[in-house]
Amino acid sequence: MPLEIGDLVTRYSYNEDILFRITRIHNDGTYELKGEDLRLVADAPHEDLNKIDDDERAKREKEQQKKEEQCYHLFRQDFRLLREKSDYEMSPNYSTTSPLYFEMRGRVLHLDGDPAYLQKCKLMYERLGIPVYGAHMKETEMQNQVASLLEMVQPEILVITGHDAYSEAQGSQRDKKAYRHSYAFAQAVREARKVVPQLDDLIIFAGACQSYFETLIRAGANFASSPARVNIHALDPVYIAAKVSMTPFMNRVQLYEILRNTLSGDDGLGGIDTKGVLRRGMPLRDETEM
Repeated sequence: MPLEIGDLVTRYSYNEDILFRITRIHNDGTYELKGEDLRLVADAPHEDLNKIDDDERAKREKEQQKKEEQCYHLFRQDFRLLREKSDYEMSPNYSTTSPLYFEMRGRVLHLDGDPAYLQKCKLMYERLGIPVYGAHMKETEMQNQVASLLEMVQPEILVITGHDAYSEAQGSQRDKKAYRHSYAFAQAVREARKVVPQLDDLIIFAGACQSYFETLIRAGANFASSPARVNIHALDPVYIAAKVSMTPFMNRVQLYEILRNTLSGDDGLGGIDTKGVLRRGMPLRDETEM
């Protein structure tokens, strides 16, 4: 069966659990693969790959959309609870149907090594009402561009993500050489911390599938992947950034709650105590624009 760049495939050796797209064919006949919904890159020989037909593709896409919608509705439920609490704190009469205050949600700078994933994430930010500036670049270039982008965008939240993978054949989980892009992510975090050192002045998420969680946290990230070296969904960084963006700055982001609504859970994502960045103001006027 001939295979070409752009084909959707699964791997027999992993029970066809993940849907990949072929991104490159190496001279030795191996294929470079990119997860269609997971932030994972891999290599595989021709005999390990099964090309997916349109019916199977539609079935898998429907399953993924169902999972994403479930997470979205959980997030919206959390947001409604936050809004009710804000209404109570900011309104003299809690029974009022119209809030008397305005909100300034945290702005996100999202650096992504994959343009398709970046577009998917930007659509979700828009759906959630989170202001975002997105930039696509290679993972290895992020450390060179993050400082100037921080100066230009002035965000409260920075997301550094793309593709990653851990290879046991390349070393132990404590060996940075065993990871495809974890070291590049960590370097980008360090460069960002040179610009904004304080953990609560710039909230950073860093990592992708199977990333070196401990190194990313030590580098200065507030949230990172992947504690159990598992795969994470393309939208997981968005949900974490959105939760921080809509949590008032006087409150701590509850780690359990923030992980509960992700598709990967605490095997794929973790973090440290962090404040929210939402700011509220009064009075509310029709012409108020923030």
